[in-house]
Amino acid sequence: MPYLVRERLFFGDIKAAADVLSNGSAEITHVLSLLSSASISFFSGWRPDISIPTQEVKKVYAGADGSQRKSLAPGKLLYSLERAGPELKMVRMAVPLRDTEDEDLLDYLDVCLDFIDQGRKEGSVLVHCFAGVSRSAAVILAYLMRTEQKSMEDALESLREICEPVCPNDGFLDQLSLFEEMGFKVDTESPIYKRFRLKVLGHSYKQGEKIDSSIFGADPGLPAVDSNSSPEVVKGNQHGIAYRCRKCRRIVALQENVVSHVPGEGETCFDWQKRKSGNGMNRLQEQECSSLFVEPLKWMASVEEGALEGKLSCIHCDARLGYFNWSGIQCSCGSWITPAFQIHKSKVDISKI
Repeated sequence: MPYLVRERLFFGDIKAAADVLSNGSAEITHVLSLLSSASISFFSGWRPDISIPTQEVKKVYAGADGSQRKSLAPGKLLYSLERAGPELKMVRMAVPLRDTEDEDLLDYLDVCLDFIDQGRKEGSVLVHCFAGVSRSAAVILAYLMRTEQKSMEDALESLREICEPVCPNDGFLDQLSLFEEMGFKVDTESPIYKRFRLKVLGHSYKQGEKIDSSIFGADPGLPAVDSNSSPEVVKGNQHGIAYRCRKCRRIVALQENVVSHVPGEGETCFDWQKRKSGNGMNRLQEQECSSLFVEPLKWMASVEEGALEGKLSCIHCDARLGYFNWSGIQCSCGSWITPAFQIHKSKVDISKI
């Protein structure tokens, strides 16, 4: 039986979902499936004796809806939507999510939480995964955090009062801490998200996956962006700061492209865990850093070619600006940045836009 978490909000495992989808429910009208496969055939593979009628409504792929899910390569399935159950009365959204610590949960949260909101307005929602312990619990936690402004710890305690065994994997808990830090939203412009995104890209590279350059940051030196009247600059570069190649003056990065780090924290600098307040290193020490570390950008040809490491040269005049290494680079302040896309401050000038 599914657990009632809040009014018109249930969560459970695949058995509870199979019962609801095959037999119908007097209460539940929407089902959110968080499984390694989005296909309804996953249920048949688990229990060949059941039959769940379905009718596809649509499939949505990353990038197709104009979203800014920067860690998901365009063309990757974001979710599928279908009518399901007796007389096709239920709405089922299936999100392909693995229960592994390196899985990207953050970039799926918005679609999941929006579906839960809509489902509760129209009826009741069941959120489930395979065991009803990790994936479904993580999404329920994010929903409680956002709607009730609870910390991750308080939301977890509240959920465990309803179902004691819930235990999202450590990677999901780390990402929920980031979600809390970003104000219960997935803010793709936040330095917190940018550190997370680099971690995702770095892990993908280490796994031997080809990094799709379409998810690299836009080239800030293109004419459409390098213009005072450009809406992209006004909207995106809130600090109004540009970094220009000292030799030819071409813009190579904006302040929004910079991925901040805490000076002197060694290899823990880019950990996904929640940042601790009251860190002994103050911001003045950031001035000691001799380099900027930025997100990968589309002008970085050597990165796009797939090398492990190499020089970063200005795309206009070929002046050497810095270095990149997917395995990491140590900043002059002592922090170890992984992966690292480094621009030496001595090679650029700072200007206002």
